[in-house]
Amino acid sequence: MKDKFGLYYYPDLGNKNLRMYVRLGLDDIEFRMRDTNDESLWEEHGWVPWSAIQQAAELYKKEGRKGAPPIHLYDIEIAIRLLKDEFSQQIESEETR
Repeated sequence: MKDKFGLYYYPDLGNKNLRMYVRLGLDDIEFRMRDTNDESLWEEHGWVPWSAIQQAAELYKKEGRKGAPPIHLYDIEIAIRLLKDEFSQQIESEETR
């Protein structure tokens, strides 16, 4: 899906107010969360590269924190698919000009 903020998916299908945005950074796919009920989440947190998310998940495990790390919200496969679809549409659009 896409809106004025960019490409996104719902990381929690039970909460349509929570959206995970994705973009292609210089070296990595980047993620940024937005909650339509709490705009401060978008304003206070920037784009996070996939590699940093993976490192944070490993640190979470090493520190022995209880519960699963929140990496499940960051779905790299969905992000890749959204970006591929978006770039394919852009190429098709340019070819028809």
